[in-house]
Amino acid sequence: MHYFTYKNKKLYCEDVSVEQIAQAVGTPFYCYSYRTLTEHFIKLKRAFASIKPLICFSMKSNSNQAVLHSLIKKGAGLDIVSGGELFRGMKAGCNPRKIVYAGVGKTEKELADAIKRGVLLFNVESIQELETISRISRRYNITTQVSLRVNPDVKADTHEYITTAKAENKFGINIPIVEKICLKASSFSHVAIVGLHIHIGSQIVTAAPFIQAIKKVLAFMDTMKKQGIYFTYLNIGGGLGIVYKNETPQTAEEFAKRVIPMVRGRGYRIILEPGRFIAGNSGIFVTKVTYVKRGTKKDFLIVDGGMNDLIRPSLYNAYHEIYPVVQNKNRARSVFDVVGPICESGDFLAKERELPQFNAGELMALLGAGAYGFTMSSNYNSRPRVAEVLVKGKKFAVVRKRETYTDLVKGETIPSFVK
Repeated sequence: MHYFTYKNKKLYCEDVSVEQIAQAVGTPFYCYSYRTLTEHFIKLKRAFASIKPLICFSMKSNSNQAVLHSLIKKGAGLDIVSGGELFRGMKAGCNPRKIVYAGVGKTEKELADAIKRGVLLFNVESIQELETISRISRRYNITTQVSLRVNPDVKADTHEYITTAKAENKFGINIPIVEKICLKASSFSHVAIVGLHIHIGSQIVTAAPFIQAIKKVLAFMDTMKKQGIYFTYLNIGGGLGIVYKNETPQTAEEFAKRVIPMVRGRGYRIILEPGRFIAGNSGIFVTKVTYVKRGTKKDFLIVDGGMNDLIRPSLYNAYHEIYPVVQNKNRARSVFDVVGPICESGDFLAKERELPQFNAGELMALLGAGAYGFTMSSNYNSRPRVAEVLVKGKKFAVVRKRETYTDLVKGETIPSFVK
């Protein structure tokens, strides 16, 4: 569900013409629908209302301040994976007691900053990390709460780059090692092991792998309980998929109906970490056709947006539906590769896509670009990163200015010894 629709043959985000935004801010740009964003959060909140979970939006999917603030105002916490995300989350107004901190490679500085800030939980990924948290917490005479991230060795049917719960993945701790840690928890001074955490991957469209992982962890928690070890939190992670092409992902209600009976009455505070499910359909990437190039074997629409702006197609062979910003149903359709200006053969936004004929100067929108779009963008080929726009009803605002060429060299110097 989203609020990108045609009115009088023009694509609108809520009540604002996308063409109007393009005229005001230039191309390429990301455009987010406030209503789509917040309604997806509310859907999840309502679906799980009977167990009152803490829903921590996964910042890695979209870390724009306006996006974060919009969700925080609706009651969201944040799932973070770096010191930069902690900074952004706090700046957006999130209470640190609603922040959970994941990631396999947290540095001492990152850990110290978050410990001093008083984040709710660290999702701990190794014994070494746990020892480091204990040492830093002792230095500040603080008792820090942690959840142990369990690797349940469950296969999720998703792209291999975004599956995270197989034994060969770098994430989490294998169950036998988790048990050893729990049994010697008292040796980690100034640390309280209060929960377990799982996150099995991203863009998962069925409940089965979630259920399998949750069952494994609940069984382990029951085993620990028999040994006198109790937990307060069970964090079941994120990873709920959305529609990009022909996927039929579970709804929030369907997912909740499978999960709630498993965890209700067990006494655990449940944490969810959705990102894509909330932000994915809330955003589009708008780009302009620069050239129409006819080849002997392929035809190309060359656009002003590239893999540095939206890398998902190049990285994951991801599919984004393409809408003309101005509709013309009478045009013939042809098969095109939609490619950008980057000097890489892997620079494409769509391959072998049947589309209406576009002319140079016309705009297209790639849907489902609200998650892992701008956050994964770069300055490759010395291209300034694009603008981000937020729409609410009839109003829109630039919530991140387009970078300039001056921004590209900010912080760089030429030392005297090379002059």
